[in-house]
Amino acid sequence: MYPTEFSTFPPVVKFLLIANGVAFVTQQFMFNELVTWFALWPMGTPDFTFTADGVAQIPGFLPWQLITYGFLHGGMVHLIFNMFALWMFGMQIENAWGSRTFAVYYLVCVVGAATIQLIVASNAASAGEIYPTLGASGGVFGILLAFGMMFPEQRLILLFPPIPIKAKWLVIGYGAIELWAGVTGTTAGVAHFAHLGGMLFGFVLIQYWRGKLPLQPRHQMRW
Repeated sequence: MYPTEFSTFPPVVKFLLIANGVAFVTQQFMFNELVTWFALWPMGTPDFTFTADGVAQIPGFLPWQLITYGFLHGGMVHLIFNMFALWMFGMQIENAWGSRTFAVYYLVCVVGAATIQLIVASNAASAGEIYPTLGASGGVFGILLAFGMMFPEQRLILLFPPIPIKAKWLVIGYGAIELWAGVTGTTAGVAHFAHLGGMLFGFVLIQYWRGKLPLQPRHQMRW
């Protein structure tokens, strides 16, 4: 299953950790500019909006935001939690799949999460609620799903509460909580549907690679 040498910091995970870290440092000097042009904005956003500081320019949705939003974070805690999960689960997946496959998977999860969030946020924008989305959580939740599918019986220790739980139950529980929170509007300010989008697109891609969909891949992934 694993390559001959197991790397604690495989290439793609290492790149993502560094890129997110550099982006976060840059945010400390030009946060407004980065969020304005590289966060994920809903479609139908007006060119200008009134804020506490006056009138701010908002470009609305731009194609590159489907990827760039995943390298921006709203704060240090947001960044640390995402990067820790990316490293802890991502290194095992990348070592098992190889860097190229892992990179494709992560990119699909990030774009998939953005697509679902774009639909939700655009509907909210039509009602006058305009907000940007940023963070690597969509890709991280996709990685969490892959880990749960690949290592379903592996036991993990939760932080709160500190109890052991199998990976498959952790993934199912997280998905159920995110769905409930997204539908009920609990914990406002968290892109629950982006998290679900990352998991959904990750699941579909894995099923495609495994030959479980009508459209068959050239080479099936075997676990």
